[in-house]
Amino acid sequence: MNTPYAPLQNDTFLRACLRQATEHTPIWLMRQAGRYLPEYRASRARAGSFMGLATHPDYATEVTLQPLARYALDAAILFSDILTVPDAMGLGLSFTQGEGPKFERPLRTEADVAALALPDLERLRYVFDAVSSIRRALAGRVPLIGFSGSPWTLACYMVEGGGSDDYRLVKTMLYRRPDLLERVLALNADAVAAYLRAQIEAGAQAVMIFDSWGGVLADGAFQRFSLAYTARVLAQLPREHAGQRIPRIVFTKGGGLWLSQMAALDCEVLGLDWTVNLGAARAAVGGPAGAPGKALQGNLDPNALFAAPEQVAAEAVRVLEQFGAPHTDPSQPGPTHIFNLGHGISQHTPPESVQALVEAVHGHSRQMRQRA
Repeated sequence: MNTPYAPLQNDTFLRACLRQATEHTPIWLMRQAGRYLPEYRASRARAGSFMGLATHPDYATEVTLQPLARYALDAAILFSDILTVPDAMGLGLSFTQGEGPKFERPLRTEADVAALALPDLERLRYVFDAVSSIRRALAGRVPLIGFSGSPWTLACYMVEGGGSDDYRLVKTMLYRRPDLLERVLALNADAVAAYLRAQIEAGAQAVMIFDSWGGVLADGAFQRFSLAYTARVLAQLPREHAGQRIPRIVFTKGGGLWLSQMAALDCEVLGLDWTVNLGAARAAVGGPAGAPGKALQGNLDPNALFAAPEQVAAEAVRVLEQFGAPHTDPSQPGPTHIFNLGHGISQHTPPESVQALVEAVHGHSRQMRQRA
């Protein structure tokens, strides 16, 4: 039985995902609920830890809504972490202040991989409860995005035991025992698909796959060990739920080299990092009006937010103009842009820079439509 939620008041983000004309270019930011906000830091102090926030629906709801209280963002994103899935698979996740995530039981041996199994989704009930809680609290203000890490990105953490500078352990497995890595990736893909389906059933109105480490792979290895398993996830996701389309976003950091191949993925939106020219990406995969294509999301360098507010606004204008003339014909689909950063926002970002960014994106994108 579906929980009745309030009707959506601002569907600009969802329409842009579906390549429909919008009155302005929608904007949301990766990690928009996070450490750059003093109110987030206060919530985390009360919760006692990052996982204390993420595993309690009331806290997850509180911090998800914090940036929306400050800024006129066009979407909310679930407050959680990509490593909840491998944690539910029994690897023992912990976060140490200043050191990032660690797994107590990383995948290092053939026996480790053989013992790996799909997670019991009940172990992730706190995530689905948070999705429902956030959706209720949003009261239709903006759509809610659910997310997961990609099978490859999760595997990097699961084999390395945490973050890595050189990916030596996971790449050793890739070259020495690709059969072991492909077992991990297959399980991850099916776990991620089930996890995202459950988020959709709980109330997520779009879902995003973060392939944060796809760009560290060699050409050929990317297609085999990342792209193929992202495709396996997408094949298991519903195109709609409760009568509404559920857009699917895929973001590969460092993936610009493979944009034309990513265009074949069964998703609506491709996220781009700051190394990609938006105009060139639009020409390659955006599709003309009336024809199929991908909506594009991105791609301001997060470090641009350390400039003065007027410089931040100028960078926003540059990104919008690089994408080019907006699609304005409501009678047919066409090339659309969702403004975002090229990766997650830095914890050191001045909050006033985000205000300058949001105002510039909304203001200039409306002017571009008046010109069109």
